[in-house]
Amino acid sequence: MKKELKREIKEDEFATWLEKIIAWGDGHRDEVRIGVGVGVVLLAAFGALAYFQSHRAREADRAFREALAAFEAPVAAELPAQADRPEGQIFATAEDKYKTAAAAFEGVARRYGSSEVGERASYYAALSRIQLDQYAEAEKTLRELQGAGGGADLVPELARMALGGLYRKAGETDRAVETYRGVISNPDSQLPRDYALSCLADTLEDARRYAEARAAWQELVELFPASVYAPAARARVDYLASPTASQG
Repeated sequence: MKKELKREIKEDEFATWLEKIIAWGDGHRDEVRIGVGVGVVLLAAFGALAYFQSHRAREADRAFREALAAFEAPVAAELPAQADRPEGQIFATAEDKYKTAAAAFEGVARRYGSSEVGERASYYAALSRIQLDQYAEAEKTLRELQGAGGGADLVPELARMALGGLYRKAGETDRAVETYRGVISNPDSQLPRDYALSCLADTLEDARRYAEARAAWQELVELFPASVYAPAARARVDYLASPTASQG
């Protein structure tokens, strides 16, 4: 860990140094021209900075993919008994899997900050924490991402949807409903609003708020009749209108 931290500090110092050279050269053209020429110095600095940034981007992508591999890895108990074991890492328990993934993603997020890769890593770290029932940690991260609006434009909206799922899983139905409604009511949302409506309806059914759930399914059918969720929504509308639903 100490070795990794030292490397990060050196890389950040190198980037800062290059940026200062470029800024100084741009503001002191006469002085530089007396020496070796402003063009040579600035071109060299720009080239070094471009190389550094490219290298850093490749490192970020590699680290993110390694963390994602842990997040998507199978759990031994979930594998079919007679199936061949897949290649790659297999975790003994879901807890081990998501603890490993959370730590890996948080490491990427710490190192690459507010970059697009860093934001995506924070998002997946929060998803991992939700799977571990660590709701407070996950909510804090998702709320920060929701308000960030940084390089990865889709991440704040994904964070909002994940917050809805977190509240649903934690049994906070009203907060989940409010969160999903925020997505549904936003006509500029980049996320599929029919999906948000289906999540809302499922949440209400889970809470046995059947009249509200039926209304949500009906809203989905009316607003998005060609949606992939529409056939199931129609079936739920019919079911929730039956006496059987009120007894369930």
